[in-house]
Amino acid sequence: MNPHLRDVAIPNNWDRRGLPGWSYHSDAVLELEKEYVFRNHWQIAGHISDLPNAGDYLTMDVVGERALIVRGKDGVVRAFNNMCRHRGSRVVADSQGNCKNALVCPFHGWVYNLDGTLRGAARPRSFPDLDKTEFGLMPIELEIWMGFIFIRFRKGGPQPPVAELLKPIEAEIAHYGVAEMVPSWGIWSQTSPVNWKSVRDVDNEGYHVAMAHPALQDLYGATYFDEPFINGVSRSFATYNPHAGRRWSVAQYIKIAPKAKHLPDHLRKAWIYYGIFPNNALSIMPESVQFYQEFPLSTGETLLRGAIYRYPDETREQAAARYLAYRIDRDTMNEDVQLSVWSNESMLSEAFEGFYLSDLEYGVRTHHDHLRKQIPVLGLETAPEEKDMWALNEALRSRS
Repeated sequence: MNPHLRDVAIPNNWDRRGLPGWSYHSDAVLELEKEYVFRNHWQIAGHISDLPNAGDYLTMDVVGERALIVRGKDGVVRAFNNMCRHRGSRVVADSQGNCKNALVCPFHGWVYNLDGTLRGAARPRSFPDLDKTEFGLMPIELEIWMGFIFIRFRKGGPQPPVAELLKPIEAEIAHYGVAEMVPSWGIWSQTSPVNWKSVRDVDNEGYHVAMAHPALQDLYGATYFDEPFINGVSRSFATYNPHAGRRWSVAQYIKIAPKAKHLPDHLRKAWIYYGIFPNNALSIMPESVQFYQEFPLSTGETLLRGAIYRYPDETREQAAARYLAYRIDRDTMNEDVQLSVWSNESMLSEAFEGFYLSDLEYGVRTHHDHLRKQIPVLGLETAPEEKDMWALNEALRSRS
C-alpha cells in the first residue's frame, strides 16, 4: 500500500526563504501571534481519558488565557474560562484534579455546578439583583476527535470544525483505536529558551534527522518522508528497520516490540507524525499515541506541553516498547532543543541573511505560508517599527 496519503509535488522555483529573522524577536509580532494564531485556532487540551469521572478537571494556561475542562455529572466534557465571574479569580488552582459535586472559587466562595452554571454566591443577600443565569462560567468552544479534546478560545476562528480539518488523516488514525487509550504518565510541560517558531521549524522537516538524530536515523532514517502543510495539516511517515540496532534504545525497541496484529500490514512498523496548524502535533506508534505542542511565553521562551497515551490492556511487551519509544523521543527532543537554540540566536546577528530551504524542508515553508496568511506583516523582509506593527498588519489584512 502506498504510504503517502497525498501526492504532493514540490513546485519548481519555489521561494526558499523562511520567515524574516526579525519576526522571531519582535514583541509586537508576538502579540499578533497570540491574537491571530493561538487564540483563534484549535488547541489540544488533553484526552477524554484524562477526565474519566464526573468532577474530573484539567486546566491549561497559555497566551494569557486560562482554560478549565471538566466532566459533568451527565458525563459531558465541557470547557470554560477558568475565571470566576465575581472578581476573576481562578475557580480551580491545580493543573488537574477532581471536584466531586461543584466548583468552588477559593477567593469568595462562589459555587458553580459542574456544567458551569452558577449555583450561588456566598452571602447572597449582599447581591440583591444577582441573576444566576447570567453569571455562569464563560464557555470555551470544545470538540472531541478520536478521544482528543480540542478547544478554541475565540469561537469561530479561521479553521473549520476539527472533524473537517482532520478528515485527511481520519481513516489512517482510526486503525489505532486512539479514543480508547488511557494516560501513560500524565500531561507534562517544560520550557525551552527559544522563540516558539524555532521549535516548530525544527519539527517541520526531516532533513536534519540523518545528522542530528542518530537514534531516529538508526530506527527509520531510510524510509522517512515529510508531507507539507495543506489546509492546516501535515504528515510525516516512516517504518522502522527490523535490522536496526546501533543505539541501545533502538536495539531493545526492535527486539521487544511485538507484532502489531491489531493494525494493517503497512502500519505495523510505522511511526507517523501529524502536524496541526499552528502548533500541535500528534505522534503515533504501534503501541502508543502522543500529542505535543508549544506556546510562547515571550519572544525568547517557549512552553512545551504534551502527553503519551497507551492501550488499556497493553501487554508487558507493549509497555516496554512504549517506554523505549519514549526514551528515543526524549533524546530526540533534547537534541532538537539545542538545534533550535543555535538557529534562534543566529537571527540576532547582523550576519544573518535568512533561511535557504532544501526541497526536504518544504514543510517549513508551508507552515510559514500559513502564518503569513494570518499575519501578513510577516511577509515584509524589513522590520517595521514596533509601534507601527499592529496598524500595519491590520491594513494588510484588510487588503487580503
